[in-house]
Amino acid sequence: MINTMTYKDYTARIEFDDRDMLFVGRLLGIRDMVSFHADNVPELRAAFEEAVDDYIETCAKIGKPAEKPASGKLMLRVPPEVHGAALVAAQAAGTSLNQWAAKVLAQAAHAR
Repeated sequence: MINTMTYKDYTARIEFDDRDMLFVGRLLGIRDMVSFHADNVPELRAAFEEAVDDYIETCAKIGKPAEKPASGKLMLRVPPEVHGAALVAAQAAGTSLNQWAAKVLAQAAHAR
């Protein structure tokens, strides 16, 4: 089971550090390293939100755009037979390949 938290479109993966008896979180989907920790869930939520807000504010102060976890554009390279099968499946569903792929990816992502 993967534990996550979401705030302002940022998602963090949450793990428990048994040695230090802390919950530790790290933002996912960005290259910058943003992490936080706390010893209970309410404090972890507050630390997460503070880390996201601080990240956004710090980026603004230094004139760097804060990275967003995803732009909405995705380029995939797949074998031609997979591309063809996906195209046929999309056409059979009466949708574009883009619409079909977005639906399939959303279903797969939420099935975790």
